[in-house]
Amino acid sequence: MLGLLVHGDNHFVVRGPFPSRAMALELVRHWSIIQIGATTPDALAPWRISTREFRENLQWAVVVPGESDASPAVAVLLKELSGRGIVIHNSSLEDW
Repeated sequence: MLGLLVHGDNHFVVRGPFPSRAMALELVRHWSIIQIGATTPDALAPWRISTREFRENLQWAVVVPGESDASPAVAVLLKELSGRGIVIHNSSLEDW
């Protein structure tokens, strides 16, 4: 599956299953800090950042609020996904 993980003004196009709330937070923690030479923990192995994908193939979206808002381009993409019927999950909401 292909999804979008948004963290503040950063975003990742991700290959992997729809993550749980806890896994989405772990992915953001792991990918938001540059760690030269670090290996991906086994628990995060089902997901990987993808660099060449078509937006039409995105199947899930998760927003993890950060210190700033999503960029205007990502906000448009989230609106487009929502218009296609994809639920935009927000990690800060209790009813995820």
